[in-house]
Amino acid sequence: MNAPWSPTRSAALRDPFVAYVCDDSAADAIRPVAVEMGWSPEKVVRGGLRAAIQNLAISASPNILLVDLSETADPLNDINALAEVCEPGTVVIATGLINDVRLYRNLVASGIQDYLLKPFHPDQLRDAFTNAQAVFSAPKSFEPSADRPHLMTAVIGSRGGVGASTIAASLAWLFGDKDKRSTALVDLDVHFGTDALALDLEPGRGLTDAIENPSRIDGLFIERALVRVNDKLAVLSAEAPINQPLMTDGSAFYQLQEEIRAAFECTVIDLPRHMLVQHPMLVQDVNTVVLVTEITLAAARDCIRFLSWFKTHAPQASVVLVANRVAPAGGAELSRKDFEDSVERKIDFVIPLDQKLAAQAAKLGKPLAEAGKTGKMGVALQALSDRLISAASGDAAPSTKASGKSLLGKLGEFKLKLPKSAKS
Repeated sequence: MNAPWSPTRSAALRDPFVAYVCDDSAADAIRPVAVEMGWSPEKVVRGGLRAAIQNLAISASPNILLVDLSETADPLNDINALAEVCEPGTVVIATGLINDVRLYRNLVASGIQDYLLKPFHPDQLRDAFTNAQAVFSAPKSFEPSADRPHLMTAVIGSRGGVGASTIAASLAWLFGDKDKRSTALVDLDVHFGTDALALDLEPGRGLTDAIENPSRIDGLFIERALVRVNDKLAVLSAEAPINQPLMTDGSAFYQLQEEIRAAFECTVIDLPRHMLVQHPMLVQDVNTVVLVTEITLAAARDCIRFLSWFKTHAPQASVVLVANRVAPAGGAELSRKDFEDSVERKIDFVIPLDQKLAAQAAKLGKPLAEAGKTGKMGVALQALSDRLISAASGDAAPSTKASGKSLLGKLGEFKLKLPKSAKS
């Protein structure tokens, strides 16, 4: 709806404003303000949301659309139905009788520009229409910049529970908020993903729809499927039922990557390990892989396996090794030196453990990078973001590659060091 707009029809075919309302009092309040804005009062019609869906299915969408939700029992679901027929670029204002901040937030997250509570006040309508005009006329912030190459980053955890999703959400937020790049965060954990939750959003249905119907995926589908966090960041996620297995050959994921690359400057893929095993082509076009790990023996083993796998299957990608939730000295299972010796490369970034900040971020529904901007965690995440942006511009040095020793040999040498290290 008020997603990025690539005009598909002549602007002359689009009305500047149309309102579908459920009662005469609402129509009488809107018409004089519409005239003040230079719009035709005849475009304020009876019918509500259902009439809007029926009419827009066969006619061009207006620049600004007001829909009345007073007669709908399920506003969020019906707004999704409106999105199916409403052209991208249209700025949608909803109105209704329900005074609920949660409904307001969910409607805005679904792509609505504003929600007005009935009965109307003229100043309230003027402000809403003026803001809608400004949004429609403003440059579309999601349009990718031609002079900046696309940055596609995959974030993968060496083990479950190491915080890869937490880092993915923070990186996506930093790309958008700090670097002012249009960014899509794609959470490929279809059943148990947490990226939308970390950003205080309701998961949309776009990802499951894409998996079930790959032929539907195009630029318009992407614009409607993504849930917006702010002007620079949108999320594609799902919360599929546990009894609904993932049945796909992977073609949907490839098409999603292609369409998102065309619409955004950055893509952050939160990539579960099992998805990488099933669909290795997901990292074929990735610029950088952020391999998130803990400092343990099991994580060392799996880091060695991942580093070897990426060297063979994604040679174009720079691998950045990030140790997350690192406890103060003496609190980790292994020393940093022993871990680095075992994987035969240095850890690039260390994100310190801060349980208090993590709990606060979860309560606020904010990524760690936003909740702890000035703390040690925030500084470390900003440094990681800067490294990835520099790598996309060709300014960063390539990452150290793992050497050719066998996995068994590396772990054998590492285990021999453990008794000595424990005595020291």
